[in-house]
Amino acid sequence: MVDFGRVLTAMITPFKEDGSVNYDVAAKLAEHLANNGTDTVVVCGTTGESPTLSWEEEYQLFSVVLEAVAGKALVIAGCGSNSTKEAIAATQKAAKIGVHGALQVVPYYNKPPQEGLYQHFQAIAQAAGDLPILLYNVPGRTGQNLSSETVARLAEIKNIVGIKEASGNLDQASEIRRLTPTEFQIYSGDDSLTLPLLAVGAKGVVSVASHLVGNELQQMIQAFNSGQMKVAIDIHLRLFPIFKALFVTTNPIPVKKALQLQNWQVGSTRPPLCEADAKVTQKLEVVMKELNLI
Repeated sequence: MVDFGRVLTAMITPFKEDGSVNYDVAAKLAEHLANNGTDTVVVCGTTGESPTLSWEEEYQLFSVVLEAVAGKALVIAGCGSNSTKEAIAATQKAAKIGVHGALQVVPYYNKPPQEGLYQHFQAIAQAAGDLPILLYNVPGRTGQNLSSETVARLAEIKNIVGIKEASGNLDQASEIRRLTPTEFQIYSGDDSLTLPLLAVGAKGVVSVASHLVGNELQQMIQAFNSGQMKVAIDIHLRLFPIFKALFVTTNPIPVKKALQLQNWQVGSTRPPLCEADAKVTQKLEVVMKELNLI
């Protein structure tokens, strides 16, 4: 089974001033992440502004990032859709490009029942061949929760290898761990819940903060795994302010501003998202200075 590691970065998508994708900066940022604690780069997820990217832009990003991190990190492609047919086509295309896995979000807006969700992911997994599939549960954005019982059913499918669990519900994560085989990988979808989720059997995190503190996140997880609980808790508490600051408004508005504060030419977000306001910027500046990130 493929090992995506402990720290997976949900990478932002850099844009130029005219709003087009800045593939050169995407390559540089992906390489930077791979050199600073990231085991796997997740391209075109929520943080990558997938709703406002065309599929052609996404396929190009998959190729660019694959080349940039070759031999240093793996690449998971965000191929989810609220259309099963569209998700299948995107996943098959991504597999041909050579990605190491596909992230499949719970279908948004149409709110399928649990059986519909099961059939959706089953169909994608079947059409994906051997490509590993990582489920993505984020009910705050999709309007529908993927239940632990449905996750357990899906975990029986050979190439559905794990889940990005972003419900914020520790009980649900515990229940998923209880119902699934030990090799089924659970990743926290919230930076601030990484340590608590490790305690109930998660493997790591699909992180936004790893754009800034990837090495520290690796240290925290390694400390936890080696039984150094005080060290892990100390790192968690030290990083907690940045975890929260990156979500004071809709992701990825704050992390893009944070990268700009580090002189990354990542551009703004695409409409209907907007630029970080003065209050968000000030909050980021205070926290980043405290952590010596700027």
